[in-house]
Amino acid sequence: MKYKKVKKLKGDVIYSGDKYKEKSWVYSGIVKDHFFHPRNVLLDDTYYKADGIGVAGSPACGDMMIVWIKVDKKNQKIKECKWRTFGCASAIASTSMMSVMVTENGGMDIKKAMNLKPQQILERLGGLPDRKFHCSVLGDIALREAVKDYLSKKSEKNIKNAKRKKTIKK
Repeated sequence: MKYKKVKKLKGDVIYSGDKYKEKSWVYSGIVKDHFFHPRNVLLDDTYYKADGIGVAGSPACGDMMIVWIKVDKKNQKIKECKWRTFGCASAIASTSMMSVMVTENGGMDIKKAMNLKPQQILERLGGLPDRKFHCSVLGDIALREAVKDYLSKKSEKNIKNAKRKKTIKK
């Protein structure tokens, strides 16, 4: 079994493998921080007004993710990214980091957000064990779905506005 080498940071936690595996894997201090103190989690979405919503995962396997985004209409950058997951520490930490990445420095352009790769998130986290890689892809998949939802709503709105302008001219 392969284990990714991870640069050790202050506060790294080593979790030993089970009795059938002799190797152990390392969660970086950054992963630990984002797991125990996740950023941008939305626990109650009752009154939250999102511009786009994306869902990823499968209830059958137990990992589910939902992402809500708000987009600055002037510059098409993500100004807010909220999320909720039913998943493991790796899924929680990677989605927390993803939400930080797309909102920092004034927000990420939606085109760039559509191309965000799990490897970029893993790099910012300091890595994850290979066997946990699949957990890290839920966030960026749900993000892409949220951006697609935003773009389809924007397109629908533009079509309605165009039709409204035509009827006013007649």
